[in-house]
Amino acid sequence: MNQNNTIGASAASNVTIDEASDGQRIDNFLAKTLKGVPKSHIYRILRSGEVRVNKGRIDASYKLALNDVVRVPPIRIAANDKEVFDLKQNSAAATSVLESTIIFEDDALLVIDKPAGFAVHGGSGVSRGVIEQMRMERPKAKFLELVHRLDRETSGVLMLAKKRVALVALHEMIRNNQTDKRYLMLVAGEWTEKKKRVRLDLQKYVLPNGERRVNVVLDKSKDKYDQAQVSETIFYLKQAFNGFSLLEAQLITGRTHQLRVQLAHLGFPIIGDDKYGDFANNKALQKKGLKRMFLHSAETNLKHPVSGEQLKLSAALPTELQKFMTSLVSK
Repeated sequence: MNQNNTIGASAASNVTIDEASDGQRIDNFLAKTLKGVPKSHIYRILRSGEVRVNKGRIDASYKLALNDVVRVPPIRIAANDKEVFDLKQNSAAATSVLESTIIFEDDALLVIDKPAGFAVHGGSGVSRGVIEQMRMERPKAKFLELVHRLDRETSGVLMLAKKRVALVALHEMIRNNQTDKRYLMLVAGEWTEKKKRVRLDLQKYVLPNGERRVNVVLDKSKDKYDQAQVSETIFYLKQAFNGFSLLEAQLITGRTHQLRVQLAHLGFPIIGDDKYGDFANNKALQKKGLKRMFLHSAETNLKHPVSGEQLKLSAALPTELQKFMTSLVSK
């Protein structure tokens, strides 16, 4: 096979950072600048020192400042590489995937109803996520960044900022608990309390295969749990079924896998959850038509980050989840 069969840029370029990229991480800046280039390749050129800022080496966490000069190296990726730079991603005729999911948009904010199975960003075996897809579909967009994350198998309301001032304001609102996020989930078991506040300490850890997980910390006095973070959720019982319960969750904090870990710990795992759920039950439910995790970001209430207008952002329960739920015999 012709080893010279490569695609990508053939010369280095220097980019001066403007207000749109001020404060952005260098890895995210490169992902936006080098549309379609796999994240693994971006981290490779960062580690090798090929990317320079103001002629100096930096790591992936470096935050750009106004008037920084970034050296973007030539990108040469073998055409037979498994992570080939797909030129179709930059095609003006690229098929729109996410435009039809938009539930709100203005000059500062873009909100979509994220489909289940769609990662929010590329990496860990995913060549293109929501943010990469939206940038591909909108090549003329000067600024487009994720405001927050949703797990890959979680559907529903996902916010993206179209201006840095909006991104900064939204992050501040989230930190100060000034947003009201509501999720719907179907859990195994018969939940009886109409309202229950759950507060648990959560700790991230990594499995031998590199997979990231979260568990509940019961004894914070142990040194290995010094990074534990408090998580808090208010759960409401919406509907009871034979052996299942439909819950609404109001997030007070937004920790990684918070709802999934809290509910599994309480003995009410979210059905279809392949990380923390009841695997035998999940397999049985697959045969009954449940092909995904039953977790949906249904509603977010907040003030507009620029205008201050009150917004109610809603995403209806997906058809496949509604169909499965109505197949159950209600009490």
